[in-house]
Amino acid sequence: MPTSAPPRNRFERRRAETRQALVRAARQILAETGDTSASIQAIAERADVGFGSFYNHFESKTELFDAAVRDALEELGQAFDEHLRDVGDPAELVAAGFRLSVRLADSRPELMQVLRHRGLGYVHSDSGLAPRALRDLEAGIASGRFAVTDPTAAVTALGGSLLALVDLRFARPEIDGDEAASHLAEMLLRMLGVPPEDARDVARRPLPDLG
Repeated sequence: MPTSAPPRNRFERRRAETRQALVRAARQILAETGDTSASIQAIAERADVGFGSFYNHFESKTELFDAAVRDALEELGQAFDEHLRDVGDPAELVAAGFRLSVRLADSRPELMQVLRHRGLGYVHSDSGLAPRALRDLEAGIASGRFAVTDPTAAVTALGGSLLALVDLRFARPEIDGDEAASHLAEMLLRMLGVPPEDARDVARRPLPDLG
């Protein structure tokens, strides 16, 4: 789980554990239904903490659910960083991100269900996936790998496509997810200005093992 600096004493550790339990409970709710209408009492019970503890950490359910989505997206961003740390080609980073997302939908479904249900509002967030995507797009533009002039518009296209792909994986599990991801990655790379044959090759390069 993404965390800040380790707590320095027992009180801070217990406080951090309570906060994380609430965030974890909110993530579970979002993954199950995407619905934020659960009562604070129900959230506290799921987290196995006292009702009064909620207001020691969050002013409202809105704040909690925002923290839960950001927590999930940062965890996903860290997973991408870990698995793609040796990839230097911006085009391959884009393609591998889409293909890994399909595999993560199978191996870490709760995490990806949060993205599926709530990710649209965070396509241009300042944390999680968005700044990483923007970084890779800007690197590709600077190197001449991509031929787009507006990286923010490109992030919009990539983010919307990723959400649609993740939804497809859950809604139509009988479809070959790897093949669907590769086809979509190829189309998006061509949109970014990668030549067709190159895009096809890059979208099908071997992926790192998720372990």
